[in-house]
Amino acid sequence: MNPRKFEGYRECCWGITASEGPGPVTLKLNGVQREFYDYVGRGVPYGPDDGTLAPWAVAASLPFAPEIVLEALDFCIDQAKLKEFNRYGFKAAFNPTHPGEPGNSYGWWVSPWQFGINQGPIVLMIENYLSDQVWRLMRGCPHIVAGLRRAGFKGGWLGQAPPS
Repeated sequence: MNPRKFEGYRECCWGITASEGPGPVTLKLNGVQREFYDYVGRGVPYGPDDGTLAPWAVAASLPFAPEIVLEALDFCIDQAKLKEFNRYGFKAAFNPTHPGEPGNSYGWWVSPWQFGINQGPIVLMIENYLSDQVWRLMRGCPHIVAGLRRAGFKGGWLGQAPPS
């Protein structure tokens, strides 16, 4: 679904989360007035959405839906070339609707920054996808289990005996 008709949004190109963006600025693009934000908690359908996506949010979703995440990561790497000019992995965010700075390598806005805090979830969730280690450690921690139960979570692995 893409009711605001942002460039780039498609089945293999997603990643809406809190992130920096190309704003604050309002531009008229192809006859449509678009408002772009700087750092904001983006969300759909009710939160602000300006077409900005975060590839790290996609990678951090790997253990939850690997079939669609791997396809989206392939898109980010192979088609969108989001790693091509980046020594340290993905930039923080990108926005294919915003034209970006003249002469940039992409033809649309890509964050000039990389944040270490974005890299942590990528590494943890890749490891979790490969070995289930992060979730096994979490399930084995009585403080986390008790906190989740006190917060009202139940069922799933919370209903099972702790791993030995």
